[in-house]
Amino acid sequence: RLQKLKEMFLSKFGSSPKFYVRAPGRVNLIGEHIDYCGYAVLPMAIEQDILIAVEPVNTQVVQLANTNSLYLDFSTNINNIQINKSKPQWHNYFLCGLKGIQEHFGLNNPTGMNCLLDGTIPPSSGLSSSSALVCCAGLVTLRANGKTLSKAELAEICTKSEHYIGTEGGGMDQSISFLAEEGTAKLIEFSPLRATDVRLPSGAAFVIANSCVEMNKAATSHYNIRVMECRLATKLLSKSKGLDWKKMLRLHDVQTNLGVSLEEMLTIVEDVLHPEPYSTEEICKCLGISLEDLRSQILSQNMQDVSTFKLYQRAKHVYSEAARVLEFKKICSEAPANAIQLLGELMNQSYISCREMYECSCPELDRLVDICLQFGAIGSRLTGAGWGGCTVSMVPTDKLNTFLKNVKKAYYQTNVQRLALENNSLFATKPGRGALVFVEA
Repeated sequence: RLQKLKEMFLSKFGSSPKFYVRAPGRVNLIGEHIDYCGYAVLPMAIEQDILIAVEPVNTQVVQLANTNSLYLDFSTNINNIQINKSKPQWHNYFLCGLKGIQEHFGLNNPTGMNCLLDGTIPPSSGLSSSSALVCCAGLVTLRANGKTLSKAELAEICTKSEHYIGTEGGGMDQSISFLAEEGTAKLIEFSPLRATDVRLPSGAAFVIANSCVEMNKAATSHYNIRVMECRLATKLLSKSKGLDWKKMLRLHDVQTNLGVSLEEMLTIVEDVLHPEPYSTEEICKCLGISLEDLRSQILSQNMQDVSTFKLYQRAKHVYSEAARVLEFKKICSEAPANAIQLLGELMNQSYISCREMYECSCPELDRLVDICLQFGAIGSRLTGAGWGGCTVSMVPTDKLNTFLKNVKKAYYQTNVQRLALENNSLFATKPGRGALVFVEA
């Protein structure tokens, strides 16, 4: 693959790359939609990745090309980076990482670059191809400009810089992309960012299956509405408990300030919030503010037209999912005889909560989860933002081959469009390593 990339680079730019940067995609085993609420998640890096060949040049220009002809070439002046939020094209994710590093170091005259990108992560599949690209670009810019940062610092900068494209993500994808190590999943905790090894049980394989429904977080509002619903739930819960609600941004802040357990937070949600959707008027009444204040101080720019919000359901999902993550890690650490069974149950509960409380599934994901459980998965759930993308299933190793064969037949071979994507759509994966730079010897 490297040799092929080098040859393409030579024919494209008339010279050889000076170094390469790789950043992996990820699968989240449990802990969906809770990183931006401040809670720990449990992902692992996958073997699929973004690989970029790079040559720093003495011009003010960044030239980007892609081995996939569907993605058009792009070039821009390095001192005038414009990121178009309305069209989340591939090069804009590269520009996010580039801009993040530029701004962090206050680089006035950054190095120009020729870059050729090759990706093996299926796009818009919930395996974090876009964040891997942002991370890869951040690392490329760092190296080309002779700067250094720790992996944790890089992850934090790339998390913030992905917001340039309009996605209000929480940092899981960037953190695992940099902090992953081969052979182990990670419990990733935030503020401050830290990663702890989680040894997965032997005897089970994790299988990724792509529903073949594309979901681009930056192109739809589902994701950002959920972020906002969690923020509004935070405000209402804080106010009801006499906390300084204006300072509270994440559901985790409420728990920390009250000094209670996740179980107790679930009881508080039951007591304080009602299951019916909240109108903007009701939210204003609960907080004692005007609609104008709500729009200017709390709702983000792209949320101004949303008129109802489900707060009870979202908060309930977040607190119960945060508890499942800690339970998952505990089972992995203690490794009881029935560990695989227990972990499978947690994955299934997580999926039901994503479907019922967070409403981030879709009919194809529901069908795929059913098929996976029917053919021997102990646990199966959607992974990534949802509304399309992939499922992750835990399958006993001795059943893996028949499982793959049966899922292929039941889900992919019944549909022409899925059949065309089948090769990249169903695979077992092991925890892979994080982002790195390499130079040819």
